[in-house]
Formats: sequence, structure tokens, C-alpha cells
Amino acid sequence: MNITQDKVVELDYKLTVNGEIVDQSEPGEPLVYLHGHSNIIPGLEKQLEGKAAGESMSVTVQPEEGYGPRDEDNIDDLSREDFEDDIEVGQTYYAQAEDGSVIPFTVMAVEGDTVKVDFNPPLAGMVLDFDVTVLAVRDATSEELEHGHAHSGDDHDHE
Repeated sequence: MNITQDKVVELDYKLTVNGEIVDQSEPGEPLVYLHGHSNIIPGLEKQLEGKAAGESMSVTVQPEEGYGPRDEDNIDDLSREDFEDDIEVGQTYYAQAEDGSVIPFTVMAVEGDTVKVDFNPPLAGMVLDFDVTVLAVRDATSEELEHGHAHSGDDHDHE
């Protein structure tokens, strides 16, 4: 069975940026996703199309098909009062937007009462190198299609 729209895919992956491993699946804990539903970055999803279980490949994804280019307008100054506890430079925090969604941001610097923050995804503007092995491909269940993401064997009570 090949990876096409609405297939559930299990894969082992290693993500490297500038030769440094920034993320990888743990042994026995593959990434499971529903293909064709924007659950993984577009550049990787496009390269996986048509592949089958047992295939391995290396994929380089440019920022435009990864986490997007860095946008310097996404850097902002917040007030020290907006933070409840100690602020760590380099740490990721979460802000709630007016529409209720949660937006992650990274603290770049603390200068007096001003906290300089970056709302860009940490990997924005980066070239992403993936080493991927497809472990399994199966048809999605009707519930998975309805929810728009894959379910592992034990998480049917989350909705």
C-alpha cells in the first residue's frame, strides 16, 4: 500500500538543521499522521506521497515548505508584568490570542521591564533535513477522517 490522500502513515524520522539533530522519533514510538490533511509540514508530506512501508529516504525541505521564512515583524517587546514567574531567555512560553488560540513564542532577551520575544516558529527560515523510514501505511478509519488526524490504539477517548 502506498502513501496517498487519507492514508495513516507511521514513520521513524530524524530532523537535522545545519548538521545538528533537533528532533527525532524515539525507538518504538513512530510519528503517526493522516496524509493529505496538513498534519506535517508540506515539503515532507509532498516527498512522502507514493512511498510504501519499508522505504527510507532523505528529504531536504526549504523554509517555504517548512515553517516559513523568518519574519522580523514577528519580534515584539512585552512588559515584564505580563509574566507570572522567572523569565528564562531561550525558553518557549505561550500566549492566548483574542480568538482563543494559543501562540508559542520564545524569549530572546530581558532588558529591565521589557521582554523581547520572537513569535516566529523556532525553525522558521531554516533548511530542514529529514531522514525518514516508512514503517506502515494503512487506510484511515472514518473517525480519523472526520477528526482530520490519526489515532493511535489507545486515544479514542480524547474527543
